[in-house]
Amino acid sequence: MKSRHAELSPAAPSRVAEATAEWVADQPDALLRARGFALPLIAGETLDTGENTLAHADAVVAILKTIGGSESMQAASYLVYACDHLNRPQEVIAKSFGANLAALAMETTHLVRVQRQARMSQPAASGAALAAPMAQTAAMQTENIRKMLLAFSRDLRVVMLRLASRLQTLRHFAASKLPVPPGLARESLQVFAPLTNRLGIWEIKWELEDLAFRFLEPDAYREIARLLEHKRGERESGIEQLRATLEADLRREAIAATVQGRPKHIYSIVKKMRGKSLDFAQVYDIRGLRIIVASVADCYQALSFVHSQFTPVPQEFDDYVARPKANGYQSLHTIVRDGLQQPIEVQIRTQAMHDHAEHGVAAHWAYKEAGTKGYAGVSASGRYDAKIAVLRQLLAWERDLSGAQGEGMFDDRIYVLTPDAAIIELPQGATAVDFAYSVHTNLGHRCRGARVDGVMVPLNTPLKNGQTVEVSTVKEGGPSRDWLNAELGFLASHRARAKVRAWFNAQATHETIARGREAVEKLLQREGKTSVNHLELAGRLGFDSADALFEVVGKDEFSLRNIEVVLRPAEPLAAPQDAPLIRKPSQHDRSGGGGVLVVGIDSLMTQLAKCCKPAPPDAICGFVTRGKGVSVHRADCSNLREMVARNGERVIDVGWGQPRAEAAAVYPVDVAIQATDRQGLLRDISEVFTKEKMNVVGVQTQSVKGTAWMTFTVEVSDALRMQRVLGTVAALPGVRSARRR
Repeated sequence: MKSRHAELSPAAPSRVAEATAEWVADQPDALLRARGFALPLIAGETLDTGENTLAHADAVVAILKTIGGSESMQAASYLVYACDHLNRPQEVIAKSFGANLAALAMETTHLVRVQRQARMSQPAASGAALAAPMAQTAAMQTENIRKMLLAFSRDLRVVMLRLASRLQTLRHFAASKLPVPPGLARESLQVFAPLTNRLGIWEIKWELEDLAFRFLEPDAYREIARLLEHKRGERESGIEQLRATLEADLRREAIAATVQGRPKHIYSIVKKMRGKSLDFAQVYDIRGLRIIVASVADCYQALSFVHSQFTPVPQEFDDYVARPKANGYQSLHTIVRDGLQQPIEVQIRTQAMHDHAEHGVAAHWAYKEAGTKGYAGVSASGRYDAKIAVLRQLLAWERDLSGAQGEGMFDDRIYVLTPDAAIIELPQGATAVDFAYSVHTNLGHRCRGARVDGVMVPLNTPLKNGQTVEVSTVKEGGPSRDWLNAELGFLASHRARAKVRAWFNAQATHETIARGREAVEKLLQREGKTSVNHLELAGRLGFDSADALFEVVGKDEFSLRNIEVVLRPAEPLAAPQDAPLIRKPSQHDRSGGGGVLVVGIDSLMTQLAKCCKPAPPDAICGFVTRGKGVSVHRADCSNLREMVARNGERVIDVGWGQPRAEAAAVYPVDVAIQATDRQGLLRDISEVFTKEKMNVVGVQTQSVKGTAWMTFTVEVSDALRMQRVLGTVAALPGVRSARRR
């Protein structure tokens, strides 16, 4: 049977749309349709834990249902596992279930991938870490935590899917008695459980902690379990009798209340014993009761009655109703002693407080689905506030981890919120300008003002964790040079500062290119060459683009005289020392001499054109000049093409004669070389020509921005041999290209 990873496989991330259209909750039988859709894809698959994939998805749905997960969230449980078996999962799922649910499935899949990578990158835990797994260690997955925060900002329902999946994975290991990968158990205890604590989802929190602790410290777990079991029957009997009596007494006092026995979780006992250095017998709240009443006033009335019937333990009372915990948890906690002086923990809360304590902010995950009627007390108009509240809880959780793990873990960055409640990660001390550049480069360039939590602030005001930032912009414009002044404090991000510098550099380059373009175009006008293609001209001069040519001209790093040489047709060679004059050979020469043969005409002077410098066996063509004989060009010469276009009747056929054996003719050719400028470059290239016994009669070099352009004039008897030599030159270190001009 094919094996898959324990949770999910990689898939491309996708941003969740904020639109409220196409919700699965509005579709009939969404959950059944999602299961039917995934069934043929995952029914025969197993995770690498050995658990059947479909069984895992079914169990995740059951967990979500117990903590109030919506139908769309439950449907997503199946679609997440189907993603791995679809070629285009987002497209296919969106077609059947809507874009929003497809995005939720893909976002959850992506989060699993980054969490797996972070978990796999962690080194094996030391013995000390296993001995005290509740200690947040510096080796924990900080990158994982950041990714989780960013993923939650896109869709808050992602976390519930992840928590339910992780809980089911631990349940499977507990039931199958298979060994648990230490990294997975540590992550459950050190990341997932603190998250459920911060969000107040106690129903999942207790079980995650107990299962993870059981796998990480089996001996300690078994010892506490044994102590709890020792007098379990007696304890449970006593608690039940106490529960029934207290419930009846409260009703006689006209307090409508439900009293429940409260289970004690092994990991919470261990934390209390280790945190306060207590023995098991000193833990007060092994026995516990929970009183649920109708109103806040009833909470305090019930507290007064409990204290009148039992003996309160001094210093063991907490009023989380008047002073709720950071995650919104509310309840009255007190420790009392019964007639046998046995301690009992009593919690008193309203039904609404109890629902929140059990499910935490779970109700807010479905806030988008609330519609106009609202969901769990969160109206549609208040869904933004609900999301902000949850995100700020996540940011507070991140700060909790920072404090637990020691300074330096998270103190180099902050998280702020966009007006749409997306989380933006910034360095400590960042400003609204940093924020704008982090969202989008163009937004940063056009940023002119900022509101932080609705209040206008100067752009160089340092931001704080959890603030909501909104920037105002202009339609066009760029950054201020003041932003680069470190003393003014506009930018803390190196990335944002680099973007500002790049903008100013681009502006300077644009001006330089414009100046160079103007100079080149004026030259072309003077030379009567306005029709010359700029890109072709740049290529003939050794540049990759016209802008590259314009830039060096604009910086006065490239002489316009070089362009004039390329533009002007070659002048006839008047003197022998400039280039050899090749006269039409005599009949004797035709049989064995070198030179150029002019077809059909005797005693006509010929000369090789300087612009293209032909050499045997190049294809050549003659052009009859005025008073200076025939100018011989390579057939592909651009100057020849222009002359033919103007005076095509002056073209004449020419060909190469046979060279004499005793004195082979040589021809000057130009070689253009582009290379990275370095010490010894000219020497290395010259040595190649020397080894090939080729005479170098001229060299021109120019270096611009670390790039060398070199032109060698070399005497050759055979152009084909030159091509082979150029291959050797091109192989030299730093040489980018070597070609005939």
